[in-house]
Amino acid sequence: MVIGVARVVLHIPGARSLKEKRHVMKSLIAQVQRQYGVTIAEIDRQDQWQVGVLGVAHVSNDAAHADEVIAKAVRGLSSLRGDAELLDFETEVIHAL
Repeated sequence: MVIGVARVVLHIPGARSLKEKRHVMKSLIAQVQRQYGVTIAEIDRQDQWQVGVLGVAHVSNDAAHADEVIAKAVRGLSSLRGDAELLDFETEVIHAL
């Protein structure tokens, strides 16, 4: 089993409240889940209204496939909406069991 993971940091310049940030984040999460078939959740900085941190994961039996799916999801996050800008990301492929 191979698990591809990513930690993605986003800037949400238009958010003036946590409510506005949550709206943008929920929309991004739903779009990425639907389009790339990954598991995704907000994992850090929930109390900061202009920064969001997402964790993305995909389980596969092939390391190259897991890495490819995660890379596509990260690229998708940077291009799906104008409401959020990709600040930073890191990816890793984990071989388990």
